[in-house]
Order: sequence, then C-alpha cells, then structure tokens
Amino acid sequence: MESSAKGPTDGRFATRTPLIALSTFPLNCFGPYLVKIGRRNEKRWGLIFKCLTTKAVHIELLNSMDVDAFLLALRRFIARRGKPHEIRSDCGTNFRGADRELREAFSIMEPELKVQLSDYQISFMFNPPSAPHFGGIWEREVRSIKNALQVALGTQAVTEDVLSTVLVEVEGILNSKPLGYASSDVADMDPITPNILLMGRRDASLPQVAYAPGDMGRRRWRHCQNMVDQFWIHFTRNYLPTLQTRQKWHKASKNLEVDSVVLIVDPQLPRAQWPIGRVRKTLPSSDGCVRTAEIVVNGKVYTRPVARLIELPALEGNTKDI
Repeated sequence: MESSAKGPTDGRFATRTPLIALSTFPLNCFGPYLVKIGRRNEKRWGLIFKCLTTKAVHIELLNSMDVDAFLLALRRFIARRGKPHEIRSDCGTNFRGADRELREAFSIMEPELKVQLSDYQISFMFNPPSAPHFGGIWEREVRSIKNALQVALGTQAVTEDVLSTVLVEVEGILNSKPLGYASSDVADMDPITPNILLMGRRDASLPQVAYAPGDMGRRRWRHCQNMVDQFWIHFTRNYLPTLQTRQKWHKASKNLEVDSVVLIVDPQLPRAQWPIGRVRKTLPSSDGCVRTAEIVVNGKVYTRPVARLIELPALEGNTKDI
C-alpha cells in the first residue's frame, strides 16, 4: 500500500507562532536501559514530554535519576522547544513492579524540583489527583511507548549513541502521526501532524537501508535501525487500534460513513508511513454494522476491515479540535 506524502511545506502553518511554548506538559520517565561505557555497563533513563496543545512528543535521555540530570534535560528541552508554563508529572502513580526505582527517585526529587522550576517560572505539579490528562489516551500512549521500547531494546546493553539515536527516531515517528486534516477540499487530504505544527513543514522520513550481514563497518547503524523497526511494528500493532471509537461489536457505535477520512493501520509498511484515505464505499454485515470498507488511497482502491481504520477529524486549519 502506498502512503500519502506531499510537499515539504505547508503554508497554513509555516508562519504561525509555535504553540508548544505556551502549553501544559505531562511528563513521564521510563527505563532503565543498559549502555556500554568501556568495559562496564551503566543505567540510562528516558524522559518523555507531551504537549497538550500540539500533541507533540519530546524525549530526552537521562544519565542518572537526580535533580541535576532532570534540570539539564529540561534546559535542553527549553532550548529546542520553548518554555512551558506548566509541567505535570504522574511519575510515581503509574509505576508498578520493576518501576519502583523510578517512583522512589521522583519522590525524593519532588521538593527540590518545585523550588528549582519556580526559578524558571514554571509551575510543577507532582502526581496531580484525578487529573483528566493522566488517563485515557495519554496513559495508553505512554504505556504503549514504554512497552514497544522494551520489546525493541530489551535487556541488552547498547552504546550510548545507539540508545540516543533510537529515542530520537522514536520521537520522530510519534510526531509524524496524523492528528487530522485541515483542508475542506475533498481532493486534498494532506494530514496535520505535530511536526507540521512545530516546524511549519513536513519532512520526508529518512530512507530505510538494508545492509548485508557481512557489512560490519556499520553494525551499530544496522543495530539501531533494527531496534527502531521493532518499535514501529509493536507500536502500530498494539497502540493504534486502541484509538478507534468502535471498540466492541456488542456496543452500539457510529458506523463508518462514505467520504470519511481515515488512517489505515498497517505495521508492514516502512516506519513513519501513515496511509491516509477516503472511504468510497461501506460494506455492512447482515446486522447493519459496517465491518469492512473500500478506501481510496492515492487513486487506488483497497478493501480493509474497519478494525484497521482510524477516522481522522477535520481540524479546519487549527488545533483546537485535536
């Protein structure tokens, strides 16, 4: 199946002020992962920020679980993305079992983090009770990211540059995921992504190159690409289907309709490829429920089960409905 890919720029968003600097950010920590430093192994952690305005994701690598490491990561984040006005950490509430080390570390850091972040004029909320942003889609997404990374990285020790590259490539994949479409033109289904909202353009993904097993000169590169591929396969198979509103056949739900714009879930595609199509025809079952549909993608017609289709909203050129 071909994916929908258009020009590198999008004039609707190219001149807009970045929204990320004015947003509230949920924050979550994950890991640890093992990296090889000389003859010894050391632990590293990941820190993931999620912008609630643009739905953009930003991932930083932590060398240790202490206040200094967190503040260094925050300064890198601010230098590249802008300063948020509020950070909300659910670190500690959703950690279980093997995550005890993270829960205890954040509990120790909480008082000093609040003081330090106040100097940045950033409000820091630790474990906010009953916060709507810490359930539902965001919680499932973080859990899916962690699980997919665990599958990709496992317990093997990698070099620090390989781990850093994997996390940044994963960030790029997440920020290329379509949020919806902005055009009212039925012939133009160019989707809006977090990358467009951040950069004002859509960058083509880097080509995936297969190297011969004997090409040892690029073994770290091959290793890195293999891990990112494993992340993509696991993430698309396990997370994207949870975005559907049609979860159970025995529950009443809205049928997919003709002319709906949909994202087609296909783990077999190269990573960061998100086929966008328009429903040409629905194929109801005898009970009236639509379980299959014909989708037009780049002029070609495909028949797909609705379990592999995610309906995208019309955003009307802004992000208020994301």
